[in-house]
Amino acid sequence: QVQLVESGGGLVQAGGSLRLSCAASGSVFGINVMGWYRQAPGKQRELVATITTSSSTAYAESVKGRFTISRDNAKNTVILQMNSLKQEDTAVYYCNLNQDRWGTRYNYWGQGTQVTVSS
Repeated sequence: QVQLVESGGGLVQAGGSLRLSCAASGSVFGINVMGWYRQAPGKQRELVATITTSSSTAYAESVKGRFTISRDNAKNTVILQMNSLKQEDTAVYYCNLNQDRWGTRYNYWGQGTQVTVSS
């Protein structure tokens, strides 16, 4: 079992920055993908950014150039640095860990942390 603990959410003015952290504990395999997703009211949960154990990254087009995802493999921690925040970034942000082992996929989610961007 894997537990994901998030921190860093809050309220920030448009144009400001926030840093989200997510620490994974438990049965974390050596090769995995960690990422951040977000869900705004009335909308589907969407991908924000992902990062592999080898530090390959992928970003939603809407956050490219503004958000940076990174990870510390030794600590099983993923960071999302969010700069130049916009009101449309307001959402609940969820940490995710996805790992495959012997043909079985394991997917875990954090509890979510609220990010609110004010005008």
